[in-house]
Amino acid sequence: MKRLAAWIMQILVSIDQLAQVLIVGPFFFLGLADTCPSADETISSYVGRGLQRGAPWATPVAWAIDGLFELLGAAPGHCLRNVETACIGRAPTA
Repeated sequence: MKRLAAWIMQILVSIDQLAQVLIVGPFFFLGLADTCPSADETISSYVGRGLQRGAPWATPVAWAIDGLFELLGAAPGHCLRNVETACIGRAPTA
């Protein structure tokens, strides 16, 4: 059962990453987003990087995502905690 749960979690993360590319891609193509979407980054990570850059759109989006994860039992600050460090040129953390 543990292996099944781990596999399902990876499927969900890959769907999240695909959704991020599909959502951000058109904005990037039209010049409305500064950073190119990465197929290796989740929506939460992209929003967290937006917060770090001070992008005005990121605050309300992070509020919604963080709120959803808090309802599911996660600690506050989900988006900032889940920034993919590889996308900003830093080594991943443990």
